[in-house]
Amino acid sequence: MRFGTEAFYASIGRAFVVMCAFVPLLFAIEFLDQLNNHRLDLDGGIKPHEIDGLDGILFAPFLHDGYEHVLANSTPLILLGTFVLAAGTARFLLTTAFIALVAGVGVWFIGDAGTVVIGASGVIFGYLGVILMRGVVDHSLWHIAVGVLIGLLYGWQIIGVLPGEEGISWQGHLCGFIGGLVAAVLFRRRRPRAVEQADPLELDPEPS
Repeated sequence: MRFGTEAFYASIGRAFVVMCAFVPLLFAIEFLDQLNNHRLDLDGGIKPHEIDGLDGILFAPFLHDGYEHVLANSTPLILLGTFVLAAGTARFLLTTAFIALVAGVGVWFIGDAGTVVIGASGVIFGYLGVILMRGVVDHSLWHIAVGVLIGLLYGWQIIGVLPGEEGISWQGHLCGFIGGLVAAVLFRRRRPRAVEQADPLELDPEPS
């Protein structure tokens, strides 16, 4: 998909609509969670070092600590997710699943014991890593330009991968970002190899 073509803009538009449609789902889940006195957070969050907290690797990205938490994640999720999704649905799904797995497993291993970790931040940091790395691995000037733009807009959030504010899972941010960097390499667009044709003059004649 070449930059500036009709197909390019159509892909960006479709991806943006899909990501915008996904955010209300997060608000709906938060609404149900509050109706149940935050039981979804407690039961579906990642509990570091606890066996019964492993299922949170699957559910935690959909859970948030209040509407403000959902709102804070919505804009970067839509923006970053749009650029990742525009590169293809299959790549997007594989990339997202890989990032969520790496972030979740990382939190379970190195997260603070006695805590419950929820939120889409790990996936968001993963998308940031994907976009920054994709321009390099895909040899795409378009992705490099996007990476620079995202770096200018959200590069300051990189400090979120370091220990900082209490109550914020820097482990999830760090592992998600690393997962995104690796995902950009694993799920890069494969370029077809050029087919080499043998020179007829170099072929050994077969006996008749």
